[in-house]
Amino acid sequence: MATRLDRAVAGLPEPPPAPVAVVDLDAFDANAADLVRRAAGTPVRVATKSLRVPGLVTRALATPGFTGVLSYTLREALWLVHHGVSDDVLVGYPTVDEAALRELTVDDRARAAVTLMVDDVAHLDLVDRARVSGRPVRVALDVDAGLRWRTGPHLGLRRSPLREPADVVSLARAVLERPGFELAGVMTYEGQVAGVPDDGGDPARSTAVRAVKTASVRQLRRRRRELAAALHRLVGPDGPGLWNAGGTGSLETSAADPVVTEVSAGSGLLGPALFDGYRAFRPRPAAFFGVPVVRRPRAGCVTVAGGGLVASGAAGRDRLPLPWAPPGLRLTGLEGAGEVQTPLVGAAADRLSVGDRVWFRHAKSGELFEHVQQVHLVRGDVVEESVPSYRGCGQSW
Repeated sequence: MATRLDRAVAGLPEPPPAPVAVVDLDAFDANAADLVRRAAGTPVRVATKSLRVPGLVTRALATPGFTGVLSYTLREALWLVHHGVSDDVLVGYPTVDEAALRELTVDDRARAAVTLMVDDVAHLDLVDRARVSGRPVRVALDVDAGLRWRTGPHLGLRRSPLREPADVVSLARAVLERPGFELAGVMTYEGQVAGVPDDGGDPARSTAVRAVKTASVRQLRRRRRELAAALHRLVGPDGPGLWNAGGTGSLETSAADPVVTEVSAGSGLLGPALFDGYRAFRPRPAAFFGVPVVRRPRAGCVTVAGGGLVASGAAGRDRLPLPWAPPGLRLTGLEGAGEVQTPLVGAAADRLSVGDRVWFRHAKSGELFEHVQQVHLVRGDVVEESVPSYRGCGQSW
């Protein structure tokens, strides 16, 4: 049961080891163009944690409308700068890596390119402890963007302790008054809008999620406006210049906020299985991994080698990989996706032979590429290029 992807990897000089990872370039490029369209003129920053393949980061940056990257560790940011991938790197999370901070403070090229994320004076203290140069380090403030009720739970990511304008202004003032720092911007990532599917499955849940998203967008627009006014009173009308927001799931609403100067996206480039559940958009599946059939335990069932590439987040069936090609296969409820083998049942099982390959989609995006060293870039049924993942570059962050 050879698929288009099978024909593509069959043309490689040597059979690739399992799992074999491929990215469909036609789908990737179409997704990139759609993200730019949805951002409606607001620059899109590439979220590297959702790719983890330097060649794909570079490909996205070559698309008009994309500019700069959102990295997930400082070591990664330094690597991207030193390897010429980007000279505009916003680190999306605070760092406590003193060795990397020390390197940043003595590297003029990196200091000019990299902006650290902070939400506590303790983060400034860490930089000062690590620094061996007094030259300024750029920082941005990570502000909580969850939905807040007068009573009831906080709905959103458990990220930053910065919630009230007074708290944000206090930290901004600390940055401005401390030698060796430059206040570059603000981040307000609305994960409860950008990262939660709102279509399919339980209709009642989908309705509730959409209500939360609508309320979040409305409240956050007001909060951003108030926060921007408070910061302008402190730093002047032109600063801080960068205001990052959003993700693949919230590009339209984030970009429409006049306070926001840029949005971030990454998962929408690859269209992982979790992103099948959004009402407002539907990226094309672009990333796949293939593993071979190694057993035929009974009629209607085959077993593949490995396959248990489970996504991060709250444990549930939606974090399991999705059998994709050939169609007509599903995981079993008892075993799910296994560490060394995965049984699959369904109509297609009896048409598969030992040695045939089954293709899966990962539930999330860049996490797939932590399991492989090489990624094969496919157009049609031909591998155009094989490129290293971060792992293939000898990097693990």
